[in-house]
Amino acid sequence: MEKVKLAIIYYSMTGTNYQLARWAEEAAREAGAEVRILKVKELAPMEAVNANPVWKKLTEDTKDVPAAASEDLLWADAILFSSPTRFGNVTSQIKNFMDLQGGIWAEGKLVNKVVSAMASAQNSHGGQEQTILAIYTTMMHWGAIIVPTGYTDPSIYKAGGNPYGTSVTAGTDGMVEDVEDAVRHQAKRLVEIASMIKSCSGK
Repeated sequence: MEKVKLAIIYYSMTGTNYQLARWAEEAAREAGAEVRILKVKELAPMEAVNANPVWKKLTEDTKDVPAAASEDLLWADAILFSSPTRFGNVTSQIKNFMDLQGGIWAEGKLVNKVVSAMASAQNSHGGQEQTILAIYTTMMHWGAIIVPTGYTDPSIYKAGGNPYGTSVTAGTDGMVEDVEDAVRHQAKRLVEIASMIKSCSGK
């Protein structure tokens, strides 16, 4: 059987979700997956990006990360999304990427993709869980197979106990919770479940 193909799709302004994506990438490769780490297109004007030193630096540091496209979703067996929280929802950048998939969605090409999600916010009750659930709502419309973390590993409790997907509080001093192990577990679990489904489908 071919390796599981995993697309990790993120948006990040300060580097938090980029770091989550990188941890997930490392873990997924360790689990034997073929991985693409991809950022969604920036919608904010460059004047706003350049006015914020942290945002500007991250943009420069990640300039070589490919932009996610429909072709990446067609390629992938599994998808891991990572988004900051915006008023209890995903960022406009992530939402825009999802909205642009109407063509391949209408052709049924997103059905049975195996999906999980991660999120961050500036405070501990800033909407992280709702952001993950918002991603999962869209995935239901895609006909995807959602893989939450549940309480499948002690790392979930160490990270704060979110059973929907890894979430983290990230302020000006960095990440509050210790979530690296939870991210790695989530990525490996996603690859494991995707491998089972891929095996059953005979691909």
